[in-house]
Amino acid sequence: MPPGRIARTRLVSNENDENSGTTRMTRAKAAALNVDELAMPSKGALQTKKSTVNSTTAAVQRKRAALGDVSNVGKTDGVQGKKGGKAGLVSKAAQPTGITKNTSRATATRTALSNKEAKKNETVRTGSGSGTISAAQKRKAASAKEQPAADENEPVRKEAVAKPVSKPVPAEVKPEPATDGSKYPPGVKDLDSEDLEDPLMVAEYANEIFEYLRDLECKSIPNPQYMSHQDDLEWKTRGILVDWLIEVHTRFHLLPETLFLAVNVIDRFLSEKVVQLDRLQLVGITAMFIASKYEEVLSPHVENFKRIADDGFTEAEILSAERFVLTTLNYDLSYPNPMNFLRRVSKADNYDIQSRTIGKYLMEISLLDHRFMAYRPSHIAAGAMYLSRLMLDRGEWDETLSYYAGYTEEEVEPVVHLMVDYLARPVVHEAFFKKYASKKFLKASFLARQWAKSNAALFGITDIKLTLDQIS
Repeated sequence: MPPGRIARTRLVSNENDENSGTTRMTRAKAAALNVDELAMPSKGALQTKKSTVNSTTAAVQRKRAALGDVSNVGKTDGVQGKKGGKAGLVSKAAQPTGITKNTSRATATRTALSNKEAKKNETVRTGSGSGTISAAQKRKAASAKEQPAADENEPVRKEAVAKPVSKPVPAEVKPEPATDGSKYPPGVKDLDSEDLEDPLMVAEYANEIFEYLRDLECKSIPNPQYMSHQDDLEWKTRGILVDWLIEVHTRFHLLPETLFLAVNVIDRFLSEKVVQLDRLQLVGITAMFIASKYEEVLSPHVENFKRIADDGFTEAEILSAERFVLTTLNYDLSYPNPMNFLRRVSKADNYDIQSRTIGKYLMEISLLDHRFMAYRPSHIAAGAMYLSRLMLDRGEWDETLSYYAGYTEEEVEPVVHLMVDYLARPVVHEAFFKKYASKKFLKASFLARQWAKSNAALFGITDIKLTLDQIS
């Protein structure tokens, strides 16, 4: 290989040395290098300069390696000629600075400093030095084997002492259900303690959650007399719209919460705005569209709502109505759904499937009959469960049921009376009746109407031949 090629290779290798302070390649050096290569065809001068530098560096490296330097300078010998040698990083102490101190005092000082530095950074430089490092590692390992015998046991003793101290913390949390249980009135069972191990039931916060919902339902009640300022609408028209929405809700297989929220959105919107008759269906479709977005995991597309309305409205009209309805309601959809209260009461009823299914049917009556609009959702859920258990002869309305429902037997009587009055009348809303006449809902509409007609006299209802529309 020509001598000039060797010199160029050496300069590039020094450029990658991160600890070298004198081999940085600058524009001036690059220019000088190019000038030397082009202007001086004789490559002997470069070879002489290179040999001088190599001889000086090799001398320093051999001298420092012989002194037992802790750096990895010794590995450069492997690059130059030793077999099995590996190229490694060169420490700052091993860099040639151009001044060579041959005094024994200076070398001794550097050796002592390098040994101290090796001891401090031994964990960082493991396996990167010569035989001196391995000896230091052996001494360090020997001293570590003697000391950690007591140090390793210390954390164990500390944890053993700390465990009894940390135990009272859960002990302070565990008695909370017991303190809550002591707050229950006499005769009321603590049913939430059975679900403490189920994180989905959040039994620790169940009472606080339902107290918040009962406070919130006062803000979401629409105006029960809003039909007085509607020029083109009547309560009968509203009942027809809700009955059609129940059919749409069944066809789309939506959740019960979606239907209750949609009707609440309609009533609250009509309490604020005057709507013409030809726009009432658009309000109903938009309310169902909004409620499905809020309650469903996967809501139907707006095109489905357009088709279910026989293409009476375009997608742009539905989306524009959605923005207008939400703006009117101030985007407040925090409606305490009566289904939540029904599940709470059903917990005290041991989740009886028959009483709960009939309770759903009775509770949906409040969507069609405007007379229930003045009552809270929790009140309607309590009345539905009370009447359902009365139809199935499930026993008395005891203290536990009264506590979890939030209403006593006397308080639910007005709601129960309205439900029996609706059931004793002839069928007005056919889609609602057919929905609960299926086997899926245990034919709850047949059972409830037969019981209501045979027991209407007990509730003071005698004129059962009159229709609900004539009464309203």
